Amino acid sequence: MEPALQVVALAAATFGTAALSAIAGFGGGVLLLPVFVAVLGPRDAVAVLTVAQLAGNGSRVWFNRREVDRRLVAVFALGAVPAAAAGALLFATAPLPALTRAVGVFLLVMVAWRRWKPRAARLDETAFAAVGAASGFGSALLGSVGPLVAPFFLARGLLKGAYIGTEAAAAVVMHLTKLAVFGAAAVLTASSAVIGLALAPAATAGAWCGKRTVDRLPAAVFVLVVETGLIVSGLLLTVTG
Repeated sequence: MEPALQVVALAAATFGTAALSAIAGFGGGVLLLPVFVAVLGPRDAVAVLTVAQLAGNGSRVWFNRREVDRRLVAVFALGAVPAAAAGALLFATAPLPALTRAVGVFLLVMVAWRRWKPRAARLDETAFAAVGAASGFGSALLGSVGPLVAPFFLARGLLKGAYIGTEAAAAVVMHLTKLAVFGAAAVLTASSAVIGLALAPAATAGAWCGKRTVDRLPAAVFVLVVETGLIVSGLLLTVTG
């Protein structure tokens, strides 16, 4: 694919998935990851995705800033920050074919988890910090784990803007940690950073559009579309990795 077409394809995918994430609070990163892997390769894909997601999640935080549960974000960060740093260091040395297959398997497992555990028990703060640790480590290796942790945020009683903004704020903490480690380990190159920053306007615009339509799209329809895309992408990455 020509470079110009690559940029257009990545921008369109970033906009669409950012809008979907702003509506349901999850799914955008994992749907976007296979597109980035196909165009950039698995290692650059996760680095660029982290930059783009930082813009998208940051926008979701801003659009829902009055409803963010800051204390819950802080508890999540206690586990997420050190685990994300450890996962990012491991990611920097992981073999590329194994990363591709891991992403594929992860997408399939994620759909199964969502079906098996559509709801999660309300956790105390110590256990929620552990969820943050698992999320931070997985996010560093696989780019995004939003659908896996979404039930735990929902179980805290967060709804609509409060859920979307709080989950996004927790993701911002992880992305900043990952970017710091990726930069130190030379995984985040100058070209990857430029691509990610170039996609930031598309991510922000998608988040804005999603916020505008969050009350209009039936949740069940969205989840079905997301899960179908995850299954197809997971099978393709697993077979071709």
